[in-house]
Amino acid sequence: MKRCVLVTCMILQVSFARAEVTSEEMNKANNPLTPLAAVNLHDYVQSSVYSTDESLNTAYLRIASPLMLGGQAQLARMTIPYSVQALETPTSTTSGVGDVSIFDVFLFKGTGTMEFGVGPLLILPTASKDETGAGKWQIGAAGIIMAPQSWGLSGALITYQHDFAGDSDRPTQNLATAQPFLIWNMPAGFYLRSAGIMLFNWETGDYNIPLGAGVGKVWKLQGGTTINLFAEPQWTVAHVGDYTPNFQTFVGLNFQFPLK
Repeated sequence: MKRCVLVTCMILQVSFARAEVTSEEMNKANNPLTPLAAVNLHDYVQSSVYSTDESLNTAYLRIASPLMLGGQAQLARMTIPYSVQALETPTSTTSGVGDVSIFDVFLFKGTGTMEFGVGPLLILPTASKDETGAGKWQIGAAGIIMAPQSWGLSGALITYQHDFAGDSDRPTQNLATAQPFLIWNMPAGFYLRSAGIMLFNWETGDYNIPLGAGVGKVWKLQGGTTINLFAEPQWTVAHVGDYTPNFQTFVGLNFQFPLK
């Protein structure tokens, strides 16, 4: 809760120090298909979790970079997680680096304002502890569809992954995620947002479906760097399985850098 208050205060303080940005600039700041170099610091503060009394946490460092190979525009993104995970007892946790994931999507333009991205996804078993990773090499695909509008942005990021090698004693990985995006632009660079990530484990039948409602602020620095700061409380509306969040807050600080 303290982190949420801190992020909200930062948003309010910064809003009076920067000029208003355009709706197009706000859409680019929130669009995962924007072909700019980016560094994102994301944190899921899980203050209420099923089957444990502990507060858990997963932080992500995400680095994205546009590519041009053979005349085809692409966007690659690497995600490095660090998480606090529950153990078998209700009051025990452990923490460590998780499994690194990388996807490389090919970028396409659709009809109207539609934008598409699709490409391979690879998960590396880099976790520092068994509890913070799957212990499996995994491969899959990522697909993104976005529709920028004058009022904001809508779309979705969908991934699927399945293991193909690794520790044979660890559970089979057969997972899908779906992250719908809904961004509503407001004056002075503010926006309302909802971007909860649904998780489906096809191997066990477990799933988690959150609903988010948050606020963010976009502004630009001299030289063209865009900063995007947000906080989004998320409530689980349906779930099966243990150690999934009942309530969490998604906070983030995103940087986009102009290409030279």
